[in-house]
Amino acid sequence: MAPRRTRRLMAGALAAGLGATLSVMTMTAHAAAAGCQVSYTVSSQWQGGFGASVAVTNLGDPINGWTLRWSFGAGQTVGQAWNATVTQSGAAVTAAGVSYNAALATGASASFGFNGTWTGSNPVPTGFTLNNVACTGGTTTTPPTTPPTTTPTTAPTTTPPNGTPPARTVRVYWLKPTDKAFDQRYPDGITSVMQEAQRFFKAQLGKTFTLNNPVVEVVNGLHDTNWYITNNCTGSDHYWCVVDNGQRELQQRFGADNRWINVEEVSAEETNQSGGGGGNGWVLLSGHDADGAAGVNGPINRWYGGMVHELGHAFGLPDATSTDGTCMSASLYDYPNCTFNQTQKNGILNGPFASFLS
Repeated sequence: MAPRRTRRLMAGALAAGLGATLSVMTMTAHAAAAGCQVSYTVSSQWQGGFGASVAVTNLGDPINGWTLRWSFGAGQTVGQAWNATVTQSGAAVTAAGVSYNAALATGASASFGFNGTWTGSNPVPTGFTLNNVACTGGTTTTPPTTPPTTTPTTAPTTTPPNGTPPARTVRVYWLKPTDKAFDQRYPDGITSVMQEAQRFFKAQLGKTFTLNNPVVEVVNGLHDTNWYITNNCTGSDHYWCVVDNGQRELQQRFGADNRWINVEEVSAEETNQSGGGGGNGWVLLSGHDADGAAGVNGPINRWYGGMVHELGHAFGLPDATSTDGTCMSASLYDYPNCTFNQTQKNGILNGPFASFLS
């Protein structure tokens, strides 16, 4: 089994702000012009970090390939993004459509999101351009009412079984590659692991997180096992390759972001290479963890302890500095004989995802 590492999923400046309580804010700026309209929403914000969603609507002729640009006014930086390729140079930000949302018919919209960092203040940007045309107001013509003449060639999303789960819940995915046969032991086993972690949090903190119904969303992956192992995987360190590929797919297909604590278990693994971890609202686990939850890879208590450990990271805790009897140390392997110490309890109860507990 590969050694476990803590995952940093967002910019370092965001991680520095993990001690503050999450506050949810919604601030929307609109800019309309002949050609485009933009909605920029700060969907959540905490000390040093925020999540944003952006929707761009094409009011002009159909386009095949779009680029949206704006500038931040207070030193904000963009970190992880989904449903668009987002880059930044100084204050200037560029977001480009991806394969499944690059084509926009008249009246059609594309949405994407990102996590970012801020210091001092986080004002909403006010000036946007779409393909170098300013979105500044003053629409003078009515968009055509005829059906779109250009449509995306690939469906962008797959709806979960019961629709999008409520925000501030723990959203769990079993990502099954195309060459992996369905096996009921996996969703059942992962459900049991999550329910045990839920019980442990309640016993330790007096509060716990909410799971959805069903607990596990079974995701039929878009690729075979080898793709998850090898795609975008260069160099000698392949530790994150599988879980990174799975995470990107979940973000693109399901809009997985910090509205939820997201738990990914993907049934793919490069032997003695693939690993996993947690941090900043995510738990990312590869094949040996999914197998363990299903009861086909070692004693179940080890996988209970591993999930508690990684959820601790997802809620903002660092690793312990020694094997000290806490589940944030190697004592996780002794579960259920590990705990959260008082400092760790305070870190979760006052951390960026404290509002997810009740």
